[in-house]
Amino acid sequence: MMRKRLRPEALTTSYLSTIGREKTTASITHSQFHVDLWFCFTVQNWILDFGRPIVMIILPLDWFPLNKPSAGDYFHMAYNIITPFLLLKLIERSPTTLPRSAVYLSIITFVMGTSIHLVGDSVNHRLILSGYQNHLSVRENPIIKDLKPTSLIDSFELLYYYDEHLGHSMWYIPFFLIFFLYFTGCFTQAKEEMMPWSGWLLLGPSALYYWYLVTEGQIFVLYLFTFFAMAATVMRQKRLGYTLDSNGRFLLYNFIITLGLVVVWVAYLWNDSVLRKKYPSIIYVPEPWSYYTLHIKSS
Repeated sequence: MMRKRLRPEALTTSYLSTIGREKTTASITHSQFHVDLWFCFTVQNWILDFGRPIVMIILPLDWFPLNKPSAGDYFHMAYNIITPFLLLKLIERSPTTLPRSAVYLSIITFVMGTSIHLVGDSVNHRLILSGYQNHLSVRENPIIKDLKPTSLIDSFELLYYYDEHLGHSMWYIPFFLIFFLYFTGCFTQAKEEMMPWSGWLLLGPSALYYWYLVTEGQIFVLYLFTFFAMAATVMRQKRLGYTLDSNGRFLLYNFIITLGLVVVWVAYLWNDSVLRKKYPSIIYVPEPWSYYTLHIKSS
């Protein structure tokens, strides 16, 4: 019995149809809501980032001497390891192939920025325990302005620069860049994909954390730029016939709610003369911990 020979065109057609089926299957898989990743992001952000200064205040000072790492420092170390891992896992689930060089450079910069911030923030919290007041500038703080020689004040200002400026920039710019790169792949030509109930449950605590991140990190301009870029991407993709999947909606809703929370926060502290002096720039967004040392800790 003679076997029928397949023509090259038939082989090509069969191969392409197989690839098409694989792409369709992969697209369906990737479009599912990543409740496991978003849940891990939310929990570790609240515990390891927001919880760092709180655990330092709650735990007895005798357990963690001022010349040793504190519990908050260990939380920060865990954050520096877990967060880039979660970001990489998120990128792996992107429905589209993202530029690897941009992802790698962002992760490397993120780790370096959070490491710089770890050192500066650790010293800063020990200064708070010694009487440092966050709502005042470095030179206006009572425990700093009387230091001798006065060149030591320059050293503390350098530490503040590494903590609040360089560390934050190298931390948050790649952090938001990775989220934006992932967001650009969250579009589909299928019917409109709604967010599941698990996403709605995570949305509140997630957006509240990002309010803290934007205000405490003093990154409102970066956040606003990222939000506008996401909105522009949505409008452009909609003209091409694409709609957001559930993961893209979760990110976009996070940014919208966060913007509302920041506006309420700024309006509440709009007439605070002390914080106005600490944050004299055109964009006035006070830090929550400055508010704490000014209005809550003293009372």
